[in-house]
Amino acid sequence: MTALLLHGLGADRRQPLELLAPPLLGVEGPELRLLATDARAHGYSTRIGEPGDFALDRLAEEAVADALALDPGLAERPVTLLGISMGAALALRIALRGLLPVDRAVFVRPSFDDTPYPEHLRPFPVIGQLLHDRGPAAVEDFRESWHYRSVQHRSLAGARALLSQFGSPRAAERAVRLVEVPRDRAFSGDAELAGVPEAGIRSLVVAAERDPVHPLELGERWAAGLRAELVVAPPREDGIPALSARIREGVARWLEANPPRR
Repeated sequence: MTALLLHGLGADRRQPLELLAPPLLGVEGPELRLLATDARAHGYSTRIGEPGDFALDRLAEEAVADALALDPGLAERPVTLLGISMGAALALRIALRGLLPVDRAVFVRPSFDDTPYPEHLRPFPVIGQLLHDRGPAAVEDFRESWHYRSVQHRSLAGARALLSQFGSPRAAERAVRLVEVPRDRAFSGDAELAGVPEAGIRSLVVAAERDPVHPLELGERWAAGLRAELVVAPPREDGIPALSARIREGVARWLEANPPRR
């Protein structure tokens, strides 16, 4: 069985490997083939490019091309997709467009919907513009912004996660990703989400309580449209270990109940 793991905005391939490899390996065993790639302007990727290069469909195509470079036989057997946040949106685009023969999909803390720049993602283009104009030192300007204070009021942990964007490797050079990726939509409407189960793809959605950037209500909408099971994890304020443990537990249980097709 082969699994392709896709990371979130500003993260890299280590993010889904650290969170999701344990339940995958625990359920699927040593025969599992794990693939994880770095998106454009993330991790070890040397690509940056133009604003149009950050459309979700373009990033999804590149993720598939990078995965095929690692495993040319990937397109010939059933694949399990697992994506976090932006990675969930990329996994959805891969599944809807049939870029790979997807058997199962796990969407963790989805953050993209059917609108450009949804309110919960608006801090990112603000961060991106500050990084472009002044570099990482602009973190103090962001601390004073309405966008930061709004998230901080609802979740201190969520606010700290936004600040971490200023400390990412080559943050200023790659600032365009924070401006352009949230501009796109993951799907055109709930009817498009229904294309996943109609294609025979089984899916799981994982959301978390009190997560301003990955709203629980959006996770519920994804789950309803995908006709998918929904796992709700505790908020970050309960600690990353508790959040990660619940996600891993829910993913492992779902994988066991939905074994891969051969």
